[in-house]
Amino acid sequence: MNESRNTLAALRSRIGAIEGPKPSPAERFALGLPSLDAQLGGGLPRGRLHELFAAGAGDRAALAGAGLMLAMRLGEGPLLWLRQDSAVRAGGRLYGPGLADLGFDPARLIEVVAPDEAGLLRAAGDAVRCAQVAAVLIEPWKAARGFDLTVSRRLSVAAEKSGVTVLLLRAEAEPGPSAAYSRWQVRSLASAAFEAGAPGHPAVEIILLRHRGGLAGLRACLEWNREEHVFREAALSGTGFPLSAGRPAGAGDQDGCGPEQLGERLSA
Repeated sequence: MNESRNTLAALRSRIGAIEGPKPSPAERFALGLPSLDAQLGGGLPRGRLHELFAAGAGDRAALAGAGLMLAMRLGEGPLLWLRQDSAVRAGGRLYGPGLADLGFDPARLIEVVAPDEAGLLRAAGDAVRCAQVAAVLIEPWKAARGFDLTVSRRLSVAAEKSGVTVLLLRAEAEPGPSAAYSRWQVRSLASAAFEAGAPGHPAVEIILLRHRGGLAGLRACLEWNREEHVFREAALSGTGFPLSAGRPAGAGDQDGCGPEQLGERLSA
């Protein structure tokens, strides 16, 4: 019995050494929805790498919107958005009025477009070491096989040293081995219109695919309050994410994701 306990203790110690110290509540940024933040131990940790995957090809705009919303939760300061040229040609340039419609000040944005995947990798390595930025968003093109386990480890270590939170946005890509602290799937939802048919708050469904803290399967339907910069329970049904010029974003379907089911999904 003692031998088994010693073996278990040694394994826990080894795992702890690999994962590093767990962030305290003060080192986390809350999403603004108490029930979701409670499930996450106070929110997501700062100075870590987090991955966001689009659920489908039509969720690229929702993915970009969710990344920007999370970045806004990190506070003020410059936001560095690294994009690959192929992604820009496919999805369009970032659209200032669309960014402002989410409550973001476009003057904070520094957009860097790399000619290819190798250039994006080099830019990402340099950007994550810049402690003066509030967050770094990295948007590769499709599979982007260069963003493998080794690269994710380098980005994770650099993020922990600089304190910069990194959000890796993956559209039309399949999850693979990664050192990211958390991995999410994002799906666009139609939102409830305001009075007189005015566009409502943007809405997304998020699913937690992987988490260093052992969480998985966490699912929530959220809307973004652009005035208060917080996530709330979704009151669903009509707007998308006008982030890219000339590329209208279609809203995804909302089956099984009504606001009455949010509490149940969060506690699943």
